[in-house]
Amino acid sequence: MLTKAFIPYKGYYSSPFARWQGSFSNEHSIGLGSQTARNWLKTRDISPELFDYLILGATVGQPHLFYGGPWAAALMGSQNIPGMLISQACSTSTTVIFQAAMGIETGLYENAFTLMTDRCSNGPHTIWPNPNGPGGQVISENWVMDQFNNDPWAKNPMIQTAENVVKETGVTREECDAVALRRSEQYADSLANDREFQKKYMFPVTINISRKKSIQVETDEGIMPTTKKGLEKLRPVLPDGVHTFGSQTHPADGNCGLIVTTKEKSAQLSQDSSKDARVVSYGFSRAKKGFMAMAVVPAAQMALDKASISINDVQVIKTHNPFAANDIYLARQMNIDVNQFNNFGSSLVFGHPQAPTAGRLIIEGIEELADKGGGYMLFTGCAAGDTGAALVLKIGS
Repeated sequence: MLTKAFIPYKGYYSSPFARWQGSFSNEHSIGLGSQTARNWLKTRDISPELFDYLILGATVGQPHLFYGGPWAAALMGSQNIPGMLISQACSTSTTVIFQAAMGIETGLYENAFTLMTDRCSNGPHTIWPNPNGPGGQVISENWVMDQFNNDPWAKNPMIQTAENVVKETGVTREECDAVALRRSEQYADSLANDREFQKKYMFPVTINISRKKSIQVETDEGIMPTTKKGLEKLRPVLPDGVHTFGSQTHPADGNCGLIVTTKEKSAQLSQDSSKDARVVSYGFSRAKKGFMAMAVVPAAQMALDKASISINDVQVIKTHNPFAANDIYLARQMNIDVNQFNNFGSSLVFGHPQAPTAGRLIIEGIEELADKGGGYMLFTGCAAGDTGAALVLKIGS
């Protein structure tokens, strides 16, 4: 259990998530994320020179990724600090925040900034030398799409892992459609009263079109209207499956950032120190080969055990749910109501830019928990290679 690492209330932001091949599709993700973080810090009147370390989360290759951490720090305005890169597919944000918290806990540094950013759009095409290739042929890889469609260990696409869990546990098409509809309704709650909830944390992104022209992206792109009848009309993605394009997530682009610091500094940076969130514990897991959706449960249980609490002690639950079956399996195994978590949205609805996905969900969870008066928040989600990661945060004593 951790006791010393805190996230100041409002010490975070998330960009809107843009649809695949949308407004962010031609922007360098590290450059865009660093500039957005710099703009956000300026609005909060926080000097980038405050930080003594930066942890960058990114999973989709971009030019100069080799220099990612220190380069992002310099672009953000923290020119005199080092940085490191963490890449762990969908678990990236969870691990980045935990590593920052561990640095605070051990006294390695005092004020860390975590920046998670990715662009699934226009993913890189990599060419590898093939000494055995006849006629000088090479090995090529579409970095984004080939990863989604081919786990080199399990030998299947990601959606197949969800369908494997469906077949073993008896999850139905009707259940998946019902969860997809419920998540859409929950996302709609975040848009109520002129996007009152989203405006608590969402920060607009500025895109420079030319030297004289720029645009601001203030809201999510790519949100599909969802109805019961509309879901029923969709065909399964796999011929014998239960998931449709309505009950699985979609690739997206975006970034987010959080400050992780000491309790004393958190109180100084906070807009309300009674709502500062302590990083309590972390959990990780690996499910059996080809059953990624199962990994969310042991990861969550490990985080709960490390925090010395049970699922019944948790006030807010957020999940990365690339497939509806993830949430259904979690709810069954932990004996909770699938309709009563992921309030205000989830990656099933607003998309999955990889690195920042969990970060945005954790930020949303902090805001929801603060509105409820504090307590514990659990985030859990699956990641590539049948792995999962979870995080427990707490607001209040």
